[in-house]
Amino acid sequence: MAELDLEKVLLNLVKPMVEDPDSVSVKSLPSLNENEILLVVYAKSEDIARLIGRQGSMASALRQMMNVPARIENRRISVKFESY
Repeated sequence: MAELDLEKVLLNLVKPMVEDPDSVSVKSLPSLNENEILLVVYAKSEDIARLIGRQGSMASALRQMMNVPARIENRRISVKFESY
C-alpha cells in the first residue's frame, strides 16, 4: 500500500466529521524513522478541535483505525493535527 493511499484513507475518514470538508487536507511528511509514516491533517481550528475530540478521544480512534493498514506493512503511522 502506498503512502498516497493512506493519505486518501485518512482524508475519507475525517472529511465527514468536519464542518468545512473542502478546507481539510492530509499530507504525508518524511519521518526520521523509516518504519514510521507521518500523516498530518490540516484544517480550520474549529474543525481540528472537533477531530481531536474531548480528551483526545476522536484523535485516538482515528489513530487506531489508521494503524490497521500500517500493520500490513509492519510500519507505524503517526497522525498529527494542525490548524491554520
